[in-house]
Amino acid sequence: MDVLKAITERRSIRKYRSDPVPDDLILRCIGAARLAPSWANRQVSRFVVVKDQGSKEALGLTLTPNNPAYQAFLAAPCLVCLVAQRGVSGLIRGEQASDKGDWFMFDAGIAMDHLMLFAYSVGLGTVAVGAFDAGKVEEVLGVPEGYSVVAMTPLGYFDELPAPTPRKPLGDLLYLDRFGKAY
Repeated sequence: MDVLKAITERRSIRKYRSDPVPDDLILRCIGAARLAPSWANRQVSRFVVVKDQGSKEALGLTLTPNNPAYQAFLAAPCLVCLVAQRGVSGLIRGEQASDKGDWFMFDAGIAMDHLMLFAYSVGLGTVAVGAFDAGKVEEVLGVPEGYSVVAMTPLGYFDELPAPTPRKPLGDLLYLDRFGKAY
């Protein structure tokens, strides 16, 4: 599938079929995420694939109240939890290289985007989930010190794509030479 087609058509999926996703397809999704660029090629992203129903339920309970992804956590055949190593990205010889601090969230976000776009290109649905109690998720997953859970997504087959969500006009987002100057 063309990259722009995947970017244009991908939607946040919250209703999944129970059909299992073959391991080779899961590995291809993680492989696409692994190829994401990162600060100085530090590759701080790690992925925990959760198939166990009890663990999916426990992770669902970490979501904020009334989180629309809750049912998707229970229904999807698996979840992908993105964990990132802290204190590595955005640093040179242990010192922050910019005023942006630790770039682990930035690097992890790119990896999640790669995973989600590739998943869509092979017929799988995802939804980026970030509203959860990270400490509880880290406990369920056994995440060691020095790492943080950044995001999670259900991963599975869907029946239909939701309608596209409105986007701001390009003219509202794009400037020339100075912020606020129309392009």
